[in-house]
Amino acid sequence: MSFGGFLDNSSGGGGARIVADIPYSNNMATGAIAQPRLVSPSLAKSMFSSPGLSLALQTSMEGQGEVTRLAENFESGGGRRSREDEHESRSGSDNMDGASGDDQDAADNPPRKKRYHRHTPQQIQELEALFKECPHPDEKQRLELSRRLSLETRQVKFWFQNRRTQMKTQLERHENSILRQENDKLRAENMSIRDAMRNPICTNCGGPAIIGDISLEEQHLRIENARLKDELDRVCALAGKFLGRPISSLASSMAPAMPSSSLELGVGSNGFGGLSTVATTLPLGHDFGGGISSTLPVAPPTSTTGVTGLERSLERSMFLELALAAMDELVKMAQTDEPLWVRSLEGGREILNLEEYMRTFTPCIGMKPSGFVTECTRETGMVIINSLALVETLMDSNRWAEMFPCMIARTSTTDVISSGMGGTRNGALQLMHAELQVLSPLVPVREVNFLRFCKQHAEGVWAVVDVSIDTIRETSVAPTFVNCRRLPSGCVVQDMPNGYSKVTWVEHAEYDESAVHQLYRPLLGSGMGFGAQRWVATLQRQCECLAILMSSTVPTRDHTAAITAGGRRSMLKLAQRMTDNFCAGVCASTVHKWNKLCAGNVDEDVRVMTRKSVDDPGEPPGIVLSAATSVWLPVSPQRLFDFLRDERLRSEWDILSNGGPMQEMAHIAKGQDHGNCVSLLRASAMNANQSSMLILQETCIDAAGSLVVYAPVDIPAMHVVMNGGDSAYVALLPSGFAIVPDGPGSRGPNPGAHTNSGGPNRVSGSLLTVAFQILVNSLPTAKLTVESVETVNNLISCTVQKIKAALHCES
Repeated sequence: MSFGGFLDNSSGGGGARIVADIPYSNNMATGAIAQPRLVSPSLAKSMFSSPGLSLALQTSMEGQGEVTRLAENFESGGGRRSREDEHESRSGSDNMDGASGDDQDAADNPPRKKRYHRHTPQQIQELEALFKECPHPDEKQRLELSRRLSLETRQVKFWFQNRRTQMKTQLERHENSILRQENDKLRAENMSIRDAMRNPICTNCGGPAIIGDISLEEQHLRIENARLKDELDRVCALAGKFLGRPISSLASSMAPAMPSSSLELGVGSNGFGGLSTVATTLPLGHDFGGGISSTLPVAPPTSTTGVTGLERSLERSMFLELALAAMDELVKMAQTDEPLWVRSLEGGREILNLEEYMRTFTPCIGMKPSGFVTECTRETGMVIINSLALVETLMDSNRWAEMFPCMIARTSTTDVISSGMGGTRNGALQLMHAELQVLSPLVPVREVNFLRFCKQHAEGVWAVVDVSIDTIRETSVAPTFVNCRRLPSGCVVQDMPNGYSKVTWVEHAEYDESAVHQLYRPLLGSGMGFGAQRWVATLQRQCECLAILMSSTVPTRDHTAAITAGGRRSMLKLAQRMTDNFCAGVCASTVHKWNKLCAGNVDEDVRVMTRKSVDDPGEPPGIVLSAATSVWLPVSPQRLFDFLRDERLRSEWDILSNGGPMQEMAHIAKGQDHGNCVSLLRASAMNANQSSMLILQETCIDAAGSLVVYAPVDIPAMHVVMNGGDSAYVALLPSGFAIVPDGPGSRGPNPGAHTNSGGPNRVSGSLLTVAFQILVNSLPTAKLTVESVETVNNLISCTVQKIKAALHCES
């Protein structure tokens, strides 16, 4: 269950491919926007798929994959070769002009000198293109090709014969090279074994062994045993560095236990915390037969340069031990109330009692680094999704990112240690990397490398836990600076009636506060930036949206009469891409390659970045300039959100409105709250000669914050999308706003609600992030001008001032 799978499930043709340019003029106050252009599919295809020019009878391989594919076509066509093709064995020298392939039926004619024909590059390009698709063309294809290239059919026929012979020769040469390398490797191993057999050493005394006293098989075993001991000593030194104590006795204790297929490593009293409930005998998985594989299916270790199989197994054993300890801590923190969790007087939030935590748990990943601060939150909520679907979403990196689009900038699964047991996710263990974000240029992106472990505790009860692995990885590589560590964090999911689940989320992290702007430190310190409340609120909103989109009934407030069902999916997919690009521009994540500008004519709190847009049909080509800033406003988040999303009030801050109200042309609901929707707005034209403009807008709101994202779009392109066409070729550059409460006293969209402590919530203010992405030059090779930077800086500051004036909070 994912947004990507739902939105991609569209029927019908893709429609025309739209590539629109939306360059902003330097004089942004006029609001003049250049008209987009419509490019036909055939033209777009010819622009981006021109074939490379290849020369005939080339001797160098163009890639093993291509050779293999052509070889398969070559072999598969053998069964249908005609009778005359069985005698095709001419070399390249036989390709003559005209009568070069003649059978010379007049035997009495005197032999004449063969005349060779050299093909033009254009002819060779056409021949190569057909050869890649069909190495054995039939007579009809050869006739058509000869007519098109002004060649004789026999010339075409002989060219294909020679090309197939050349391809076969290249394949054989490549296979011979591989076999020769294998042979050299085996010869070297054989020589090393022979040298070792000539000079055997007694393992007891260290002196030369007498060949007559031991058998050849025993001699082989002694040599292998000596090699394994050296490798074991090296791994034990590595493990001792990680555990903080010497474990040299491991080698001696292992000697009598060699016949067993597991390696015991006592870790009950090491630096790991809370391991008294875990078995202290730790089998090392894949390389040792039984071990982990008897309880969890462990994926075979991938080859790593400079890392032996034993080191790999030891590292995986440490990962499993860490995952079990983290799971134990997560479940206890999710189920235990006071004195571990206490209610705060301000806002009624649950706060972790650090003294009780230190008494109950020993840190799983070592002590807190110097200069780091701790944030820990817990939140419980009902979500319209069952436990199995949620677990599958969390264990799939792509679906996880789709479920939390504004929180996860980028994520990937780097290694799968265990895929689970019995075809389920129970026992699944994998390494992941993620970039987590708060939508503000004043908060750095958090990059974390962590383990994700999934376990089923009972029927319909699952838990998924994350924990950082930087301390383990630092033992074998140079330590790298990290700005955040995830202590055991995750969720416990319990199935409830009617397809709902009860989700208890715990988020526990340590981070470097010095990199965070003073404006956002109260928000992050309270856990509202990256905390459990935001994860649960986003999960509830996304699952509610997914349930509405999958429903067969259209919500009553949707006025999408002119939009087909496929058009609704295309519009939602386009809006999702627009919001993703907006978030990537605000936080400068690695989704795009941004270059930060340090210009003297830019305000101190405004971050300006540039990037080149090339060969991306979803964006206009050229130089893209992104400007973002965050400000504090003394208004509630709900009031600010209602003001910015109201199309009737848009003329008070948006230069694209041409000074008048906008009209909502289409509305697609994405939740019960009217603010969760995708809409299409039309701006009024300034005069009769100017055509009106369409603006695609997505708004969303939940307990953790709200978002308003918009972008001008081409009118013909939107007609294609509304009829179910492909939205990937609609070019747009998003702008918008992100709104969060300024601290724990503000509870977001419900300012009139009451806390559990009985008093009304204090609504102190909002943190507003404003961001624009503008095309400043349609040539990707052009250089950025000072005037362009000043224009964007003036636009962002003017917009902020207009919002303050409209809400009567200039000072």
